[in-house]
Amino acid sequence: MSSAAAASGGRRVRLAPEGLELSGGERLPLYAGSVHYWRLAVEDWARCLEAVREVGFKLVDVYVPWAVHERAPGVFDFGEEDARLDVVRFLRLVHELGLYAIVRPGPHINAELTYFGIPPRIIWDPACQARSPLGNPVMLPMVPVAFPVPSYASEVFHREAERYFAALGPRLSPLRHPEGPIVLLQVDNEGALYFRDSAYDQDYHPDALAHYRRFVEAKYGSAEAARAAYGLEADGGELEPPVRFDAEGAEGLARHLDWVEFHEELLASSMARMRDALEASGLGELPTSHNLPFGQETTPLNAARLGKSVDLVALDYYHKASPLDRLVIARRTTELVARCEGRGHPPFAAEMGAGFPPFFPPLVEDDSAFTLLAALAYGLRGFNVYMAVERDRWLGAPIDRRGRRRPFARFYERLLGALDEVGFPRLRRRAPVRLVTPRSLRRLTRAMHAFGPATGAFFAVLGAGARERCFEDELGLGGPIALEGDAFVRAFEGALEARGVPFAHVAGEDADVALGGARWVVCATTGGLKPALLGRLDALAREGAWVTLGPRPPERDGSMRRLPAPPDLGRLRVVRGERGAFGPSRAAVDREVSRAIEALSLPTYACTPEGVHVTAFEDEAGALRAAFVLNPGPDDLVARVVLPGVAGATDLLEGASFEAEGGLLEVRMPPRRVRFFRLRAGGGLA
Repeated sequence: MSSAAAASGGRRVRLAPEGLELSGGERLPLYAGSVHYWRLAVEDWARCLEAVREVGFKLVDVYVPWAVHERAPGVFDFGEEDARLDVVRFLRLVHELGLYAIVRPGPHINAELTYFGIPPRIIWDPACQARSPLGNPVMLPMVPVAFPVPSYASEVFHREAERYFAALGPRLSPLRHPEGPIVLLQVDNEGALYFRDSAYDQDYHPDALAHYRRFVEAKYGSAEAARAAYGLEADGGELEPPVRFDAEGAEGLARHLDWVEFHEELLASSMARMRDALEASGLGELPTSHNLPFGQETTPLNAARLGKSVDLVALDYYHKASPLDRLVIARRTTELVARCEGRGHPPFAAEMGAGFPPFFPPLVEDDSAFTLLAALAYGLRGFNVYMAVERDRWLGAPIDRRGRRRPFARFYERLLGALDEVGFPRLRRRAPVRLVTPRSLRRLTRAMHAFGPATGAFFAVLGAGARERCFEDELGLGGPIALEGDAFVRAFEGALEARGVPFAHVAGEDADVALGGARWVVCATTGGLKPALLGRLDALAREGAWVTLGPRPPERDGSMRRLPAPPDLGRLRVVRGERGAFGPSRAAVDREVSRAIEALSLPTYACTPEGVHVTAFEDEAGALRAAFVLNPGPDDLVARVVLPGVAGATDLLEGASFEAEGGLLEVRMPPRRVRFFRLRAGGGLA
């Protein structure tokens, strides 16, 4: 252990709300750009890195591709034969140029590589392949070659990955901060079962089934107790998971919800095993991370559980400039921010798209700029531009593969300067209202997904929810339970946005960290709620917060098993669903929002015309310092924004200044644009 690591309790680098805390107490914002060394000529490395530094980035994001470095089983080339593969030389150059590095060694990296960076011998080894309910390999239809999905339960797969880490780790270990540039280590990549993540798509690999049985037995105490809970025969042989959704009533849901929960456990435990292998290889004493893909709420990636396997759970962003994408970005980012702020971590975009692979629909520069600014508007604190430097199978990066800046690089240069000027990492978007979607509800919608192997993430990216993708079965509960909770959350989301009340989405299993400071909590429940979450909500109500449940009060637990006795809801408010509808009436939701605004003195930031949005950021003293105005629509218009106590604003990217009267600010908003303002109070800066 280095002296620096010993002084910081065994860590060379620590996570901090603003980014990373380095040795000596320096705080480093997480502003990074991706560079793929093996795809560039060695003679261009220095110029590409210098261009990244000139734009204003202080971190370089680096994948280390297993398949590219492996020449034969257990035989690797780290520059001995091909100079482009000398990752140590590349990272030393990063260090010499005064930059830091985020290293992402996989085993899965995607990176638009064939087989996602995993050696072909592993991909085509039956022992390593995930299995369908019929025992067949699970194929991923991906260009340029479709391939079988690896099983993250496979012992053979893990042992092979550990052999790769054992070869890589000793080479990179001396390059950890402060002796070298490495300050953050990512474990694997977008671990959503390779986008074949519908509940009954996979993994029925023998090692996965053994893991499933251990999981269920641990949850219930024995296989016999699990069988009793599932209503199965006591002597029916080994416990088998469901292979399709066949529940006929609420009592039959537990088996399906446990299978979906097992997927979450499988991924979280796999990430922990990979983390341990990387640490054993010499890459310990660094914070670890993992990135969730878009549509992550429909996948088995449970951020709360992953947070026990890695230190920092981040998001990937690839969106277009549109009203629907703005809404999706707001949902994803506020949930990320609520979780990270509760843990004292920086909300981070591990991949913030700049450009696109040529076999995907194009994302133009305006899309990339809009997405980044919109995510910042909802509280994102750090981001990695993917890609900063162009390479094969990628178009539209701000720097070309020879290190020459393109005009789009100027946007990032201005933005990084603006973020520094306003001290953005230290500002905070206050969100006194939290909209909670319990994990049990997300598990239910995964189990009741109606489109088979077509991943739910596809629907989520399009802004679609349970209503558009789930079975409408009532299961004897008097309503389409998979749809009602989603409708409840969306009803309150729309009413709060219409009134300009800042809020954040929260995933149920984050409730222990993500509800701090909430003055009003709105939680969806369609008859089932985990007792621990209900207890947390009741405790908040005891402390004086408003807590609203609906559209039907909980009478069952998170696995939809009936509770021994009805819970005490005396301190909680209930807004019930409208008869014959998927959720509560608009009038009932509007009444509840109006009462909360008045009773709790909730802040409101009015913004007109409809379709324009505003977010405001405060300093530690509660003074407004910055704001974003978003116009995701196709029309050029003038926005009227009310920011109490603000006398004027300056556009941090374009330089224009605006005066305000009585806190009312009028600014021209071009279509599909986000403007970033420094705010000024009457006597100077707000």
